[in-house]
Amino acid sequence: MTEKTNNNEIAKDPQRLAVLARIDEYERKGWFSKDVEDDPPTIPLEPEKTDYLCKKFSNKILRIVVYAIARHFIHKIIRNKQMIIKDVVGLENFVKLRKSGLIMTCNHFNAFDNFAVYHVIEKVLPHRKMYKVIREGNYTSFPGMYGLFFRHCDTLPLSSKFSTMKLFIKSMDILLRRGEKVLVYAEQGMWWNYRKPRPLTTGAFKFAVTSNVPVLPFFITMSDSDIIGGDGFPVQEYTVHILEPIYPDPKLSEKENIEMMRGKNYQMWKDVYEKTYGIPLEYLK
Repeated sequence: MTEKTNNNEIAKDPQRLAVLARIDEYERKGWFSKDVEDDPPTIPLEPEKTDYLCKKFSNKILRIVVYAIARHFIHKIIRNKQMIIKDVVGLENFVKLRKSGLIMTCNHFNAFDNFAVYHVIEKVLPHRKMYKVIREGNYTSFPGMYGLFFRHCDTLPLSSKFSTMKLFIKSMDILLRRGEKVLVYAEQGMWWNYRKPRPLTTGAFKFAVTSNVPVLPFFITMSDSDIIGGDGFPVQEYTVHILEPIYPDPKLSEKENIEMMRGKNYQMWKDVYEKTYGIPLEYLK
């Protein structure tokens, strides 16, 4: 972290520039859910390698230890201004649902954005537990500290294996029906520092409809701080918007509910985007 206001003093990271170029390309082509990062090769997640409900004693112990490390890490990056949370709007919308099973959606633009979501709700989060749906490779292929976070901080990894996905879907329903909070990135791939809302995939809303729980949309808006990070770009200041919940309609079919909830979520994000940035939402063509 380098606290300088002159962008020319630090060269911009070529890898970040390449990612930004891919984002522009994919936006023009309408590939909104496609990954833009150079992620490591994915090792398939076998069913015997999962413990979605954290039943194994060894995983219960690891969860306690790794959560303590993760909290320390979050506080450190906030203290060092590697992540800046400027404001939180609408926390009462989460508080009203704190005893309910819940799907939370959030725009995905940074590896730390789930830390921002967790940090702003932690004090009102029952048992301090927030589950996160993550990509297969993050669970199976990441080494070091981040690998520990991906495997032992209440994560729900997707899988390319049908047998593993059956366990994932069953576990998701159990968690939601017992009142857990699950963060799902309905945009799918992370688009670094991308401020626009992207069209949403259906998975998050299918989980909500199947388990009969609401969706609570989060949308994080950003502004440049006067701190230049080691990548040569301004560290972003986050405002975390927690919006009104979206409920399944018992009069609609499953398919109709999924489309209704997905459409409402996107429209709510779009409204926040346009109000915050003062411009209409338009994509590159």
